[in-house]
Amino acid sequence: MLKIVNNIIYNSFKNYFNILLIEYKIKFITLQNLMKQSFKKIGAILMAFVVLFSTMSFTISEHYCGDHLVASSLFSKAESCGMKMENPSPNKDCGIQKDNCCKDVIKQIKGQNDLKIDFQTLNFEQQVFVTSFLYTSINLFEGFAENNIPFNYYSPPLVYKDINVLYRVFRI
Repeated sequence: MLKIVNNIIYNSFKNYFNILLIEYKIKFITLQNLMKQSFKKIGAILMAFVVLFSTMSFTISEHYCGDHLVASSLFSKAESCGMKMENPSPNKDCGIQKDNCCKDVIKQIKGQNDLKIDFQTLNFEQQVFVTSFLYTSINLFEGFAENNIPFNYYSPPLVYKDINVLYRVFRI
């Protein structure tokens, strides 16, 4: 009689744990698909910004008084400090002229014009790297045809005593 009761309890726990495992597997698969989709969207947005910033060109204008940076501007001319000396007309009486202490520096940063790189222009090592990188990145997120769970038919042993307390082994 006791064996029958134990088998009934054991089978009910086994069924309960199998149902929990199936629910967990379904939730995990949907979460995994959701994360995969969000990573693809984030990656696409980041790649769009990389293309945008690599093709964009801009100009930085800086105005220096002596060795000190007074003003800098992006896309337009930097404001002057108002100390720029005007060149006087050369006079016969005065042959000494002062040097101008202010100077304007313009830096142009040009973006990439040609975005399409021909595969044939790459050397052999670069071609091998590109093909292996593409092959591994495509197959990285490919799933299996069916989910194989190795412990699906394994029945856990019944625990009579708390083993962690018995051996005083606690994981922090």
